[in-house]
This record gives sequence, C-alpha cells and structure tokens, in this order.
Amino acid sequence: MDDLFHSRVQPFAVSGGISARELLDRMGGTAFQARNVAQASRIWSRMLEDDTVVMLGLAGALVPGGMRLLFAYLIENRMIDCLVSTGANLFHDVYETIGKPHYQGSANSDDRELGRRRINRFYDVLAPEADFSAAEEFLTQFSFTLDRSRPYTTREYFHLLGKALMPVAKEEGILTTAARCGVPVYSPALGDSVHGLAIATGRVRSARSGRKQEPPVLFDIIGDVLETAHIASTAPATGVIYVGGGTPKNFIQQAEVGGYIFQRELPGHKYAIQITMDQPQWGGLSGCTFEEAQSWRKIAADATMVTVNVEATVALPLIVSALAEGSADIIKKRRPPEISFEGMPGAWRPE
Repeated sequence: MDDLFHSRVQPFAVSGGISARELLDRMGGTAFQARNVAQASRIWSRMLEDDTVVMLGLAGALVPGGMRLLFAYLIENRMIDCLVSTGANLFHDVYETIGKPHYQGSANSDDRELGRRRINRFYDVLAPEADFSAAEEFLTQFSFTLDRSRPYTTREYFHLLGKALMPVAKEEGILTTAARCGVPVYSPALGDSVHGLAIATGRVRSARSGRKQEPPVLFDIIGDVLETAHIASTAPATGVIYVGGGTPKNFIQQAEVGGYIFQRELPGHKYAIQITMDQPQWGGLSGCTFEEAQSWRKIAADATMVTVNVEATVALPLIVSALAEGSADIIKKRRPPEISFEGMPGAWRPE
C-alpha cells in the first residue's frame, strides 16, 4: 500500500507577486479542480513539445464573455493548429472585429425591458441589436462576393471572411489571425448562427432584386468531414482541447475514427483536455467522459488526458497565461505542422 503514498498534497502557500506559472505550480500540488487546472496546462505543454497537431473545439458564449483575444493569441502563437467552433462564436468575433463591443450588464436584468429596447442579453453581457444588424449586414454583403459556381467548405468560407475583415478591422480577431497565420477554422453547424441568417438574407434579397437570379451560396459540409479526417490521418499524433462540448467536440472526436475513410485505423487522440461544467450522467456529449470516448477509439487507450470541471472563463485565462509564461521557449522553438489538402482523395474541385 505504500506505493499509493508517493506524492504528498502540498498546502497552498500564499505570497504576493507570484507569476501565473507559479500559481498553477502551487495549485498542482493541491487537489480537486485546482490540481486539474494545473494538469491541463502541463498536458497542453506536452502537446506542443511533441510532434502533435493540436485541435481546439469551441462552444459556449466565450467570445461575448471576453475571450476573443485569448483565442487569437493561441492561433498567433500556434498553440493550436486547427479550430472547430460554433457559428455563434465566429459571428461574435466578426462583431467585435469590426468595432462593436459587448457590454457588462446584469444577470438580473428586466428582460422584457431589454426586449423592448432591442438589447440582447447573454447572462450578464449585453449587446445592442442595432450593432448585431450592422455585423450581420457585413456578412450579407460578403456573401455577395462569393463564387456561385462552386460550393465552399466552411474552412474556405472563414479564410476568405478573415481576409475580407482585415482592411476594415478595428480589433484583431480570431478569423483575421487565422487567415493571416494559415490556421484552418471550421464550423460544422454554420447555419445555426447569424452566418446562416446573413447568407439566407442575401439569397432572399437577390431573389427580390428583379435581376436574373444567381445560383445560391452553397456549402460542402462533407468536405469539412473529409478534411478533418485527413488532418487526423496524416498527423503523427493529435491532441484535443474542448472548451464546452456540443457539435465542435464531436466533430473533432469523429475526425480520429474517420481514418477508415482513407483506409487507415488510427489509435485515437493521444492527448486530451476538456473544460466543461456538464455532467456525464445525462447522456449528453458535452459532459461525456474521455473514458467513454475510449470505447469508440476516439481517444487513445493510453492517452494523457484530464477533464477540468471549472467554468471556462475562469480556467482558460489561468491555463493559457501559465502556458505562455512557462512554455515560452517551447512555443518559440515549435515548428507548427503543415496542413495541406493537396491530393486528398474525395476533394471536390471546380471544373
């Protein structure tokens, strides 16, 4: 039984002026979720040291909650190599990039009064509907610039959108940084967001214009499936970070098992971190454990993994700040993997 007592709990010592790295080191000597937060930072650092493609799934209202620059930092410094997000977060990124702020409000607001004043609420964050409309109009106008003779993967759409945002950007954003750094961004449920509404508005506006109706903007969602499976199939190893759950989480999970599409059996993601407040006993994916995912071979049997049951706007700034400080040399020396789809079987190309 003595082998169980190899590592003592270290009571948290309080001192002023400690760095984020030191804070997490001390938390790592404690227990419960403090220890898991520190473990997440260590696993992420190992991903960056290893020859690993790092894929991040993003769900929840994280951009309205003030995390836009954090995700842009991860992309800029190639602490992630691929982003799969809800369409909503990528709309709010456009919203803030063109200079429309979110405002601190109250979770106890009079929502009927907010509705009367056309103010949208996300828990304790507010956004004027007029600013929403301005950002939506930008997307509608952007949709008119797309080539109607071919469908787009969401990666292509967001790359072009990031480039279109650059000349008008008031703030650095996720999409502008991704387009500049060549990091692929996917949103498998694009229609479930203002991106879908804006493109739909453009289609109706074209139909009512009286001009000869152009073909609609179309998306090759299956192309997204092929590309992410291709990323997993051609990577030496993959590591995953899930912020929340939902569609982005499963889309990345299935990329590893999707290797069979290319006649490859993959071992599952080698590294795995998830930050979630959801619980597994309800059967939903957002609370699904990594152990359950191992039964699907989505996560490798010998994966290095941790689940952090802490609200993401608390956990992420701690983890990323400590990682940026403690792994600065690793980040500087890292050679990000090249992601290419040239010659990928099943790729659709315009004639």
